[in-house]
Amino acid sequence: MTATHPLIHPFAALRPRPEHAAAVAAPPYDVLSSDEARARAAGKPYSFLHISKAEIDLPPEIDHYAPEVYARSAENLKKLIDGGILLRETQPCYYAYRLVMGTHTQTGLIASASVDAYDASRIRKHEFTRPDKEDDRVRQIEALSAQTGPVLLAHPDSDEAERLVAAATAGKPIADLTADDGIRHTVWRIDDDAAIARISAIVEAMPALYIADGHHRSAAASRVAAARRNASGKGTPDSAEYFLAVIFPARQMRILDYNRVVRDLNGLTADALLKAIGERCAVTPSATPVHPERTGTFGLYLDRRWYHLAIRPELVPAQDPVRRLDVSVLTEQILGPILGITDLRRDTRIEFVGGIRGLPELERRVNSGEMAAAFAMHPTQLSELMSVADAGEIMPPKSTWFEPKLADGLASHVLD
Repeated sequence: MTATHPLIHPFAALRPRPEHAAAVAAPPYDVLSSDEARARAAGKPYSFLHISKAEIDLPPEIDHYAPEVYARSAENLKKLIDGGILLRETQPCYYAYRLVMGTHTQTGLIASASVDAYDASRIRKHEFTRPDKEDDRVRQIEALSAQTGPVLLAHPDSDEAERLVAAATAGKPIADLTADDGIRHTVWRIDDDAAIARISAIVEAMPALYIADGHHRSAAASRVAAARRNASGKGTPDSAEYFLAVIFPARQMRILDYNRVVRDLNGLTADALLKAIGERCAVTPSATPVHPERTGTFGLYLDRRWYHLAIRPELVPAQDPVRRLDVSVLTEQILGPILGITDLRRDTRIEFVGGIRGLPELERRVNSGEMAAAFAMHPTQLSELMSVADAGEIMPPKSTWFEPKLADGLASHVLD
């Protein structure tokens, strides 16, 4: 399939008025449970969680995929619009979006991204999606006639693209807030016609964009566009042929480790496990927690002790973009043959801990007796993700943990 629409396009965002941005902005819908969202939104009537997770305003026992949830989401969005909390831009724009987390800063572009570029794999994916989660996002988009959760994209490094977006940050922001997790979110409007045209041209010349996070949101947008095309027989309005995206330069993005904890040792003693691992890795006891310093190394926490593991290089299939990933090597060399864990999507003996929680969380899970061992990972590199996507392959489950997270509610894409 060949893409027929420009890769990205400006759009008239639905966004909070500047004085309400802090009250509206919320964590992404998929990083909080319903109970956590209910607690976070308590006493905050403008929080976007009332839209992205509207079950928090209904009885706790309700099915989160019930029609009433999507209806309440639409009702809550209308209240914010009617109350003047959210406003709709009068003309299509791009937006610069800066995230600051501690010493880390990244500045990207809020835009609408082409559905047919996604369908043609010019916007490249690297994960499988689940039908139930896709269905949920389709129902949400249709209920609101809007996309409210941005897809996180990466673009190949471009000095000029970064300069153009950074230039917009010299003006007055339309949103500037520090969320309760300490992350600062700042948004500026880019409404100069020449700047919009130049940004569009630079991105259009790029060979591809890469989905970092948001596979279900992008897949749902594609389904909604196809359904509207089929229903009308005349194609869809241009806005429905695009989805909400935030695009960052690949070199600015930050991936944290995504660690593994296992519930038992598959009948082995700790000494037997270390011996078996020693046939595939150099095993070195460590007096301090092990945060792997490079690809091909792992930390093992076992019996209240840390070990540094270095895989034998000849065991890594260097030419295969998926199998050479550390997350694949760990599964193929240790989790599968030694611990009997081969299906990371379904096996209940393994769980995953995002690096934002730190190595003490791995120690806690093992010391409590809940888990028998933990493996600390070196973070997957964005270049590795892009290589997998370029090859049309799929990453193993729980390979990447992006930080900082985008906020929901700062810009929504309305499907007119």
